[in-house]
Amino acid sequence: MANGSTDEKQHAHELIDRMAPGQIAAVVGLLEIMLDPLARTLASAPYDDEPVSTEEAREVEEAKASLARGEGIPHEEVLAELGLTSEDFERMGR
Repeated sequence: MANGSTDEKQHAHELIDRMAPGQIAAVVGLLEIMLDPLARTLASAPYDDEPVSTEEAREVEEAKASLARGEGIPHEEVLAELGLTSEDFERMGR
């Protein structure tokens, strides 16, 4: 390993030692994403700039109006239809 690389790692360790716990958690999350090939692929994927059709825009507006009227499906009900609990969903997010 090159000496410059060792110096940079040592400097990184020193900076981490000075961070607050919340900052450390953020840095750990960033490092995990940087080292995860799928996350890197998704992060570098092009922005979906496909135009929205008139029909799609109308459907989106209808869905928003439905939610505004309180006609949405509760999250727990959707999970139950998939055979999941809220705890399952939380665990999947970790």
